[in-house]
Amino acid sequence: LGKILHLPQFGELPQWAVVGDTFPVGCAFDEKNVHHKYFKENPDSKNPAYNTKDGVYSKGCGLDNVLMSWGHDDYMYMVAKENGTTLPSPGLFIIRYHSFYPLHKEGAYTHLMSEEDFENLKWLHIFNKYDLYSKSKVLVDVEKVKPYYQSLIDKYFPAKLKW
Repeated sequence: LGKILHLPQFGELPQWAVVGDTFPVGCAFDEKNVHHKYFKENPDSKNPAYNTKDGVYSKGCGLDNVLMSWGHDDYMYMVAKENGTTLPSPGLFIIRYHSFYPLHKEGAYTHLMSEEDFENLKWLHIFNKYDLYSKSKVLVDVEKVKPYYQSLIDKYFPAKLKW
């Protein structure tokens, strides 16, 4: 749902600003980030406050205290939080970090994680099987599955959302 940012009525942001791997800012860019070689062009890579392993953070500070690069993940996470979702912590973690591939595919940035983050990461690994590159060429009958998904939306979100 965070990808609605690409639509004209939600800002018409370019694809590169909405979709893609996310990563922490305020600390050194890990070599496990996709296209790491281009991070040297980012001015933050030359800022002494940001280019150490921990940067402006402390070890084990928790990902909730880490500023992430912008994308559809963080947008949908903010929408969920702003609207008082009743999703449990692992659900919010999955929304916020499912494009944080350097973490959940490569094991980068774990030094910033809290104990709760490690617990939630287990759920993200399960979710990941159903995310990127898991799509089927068989089209889903939207009307058939709509009641199920609507029941989940009704359970975890208010009837009217603030976007």
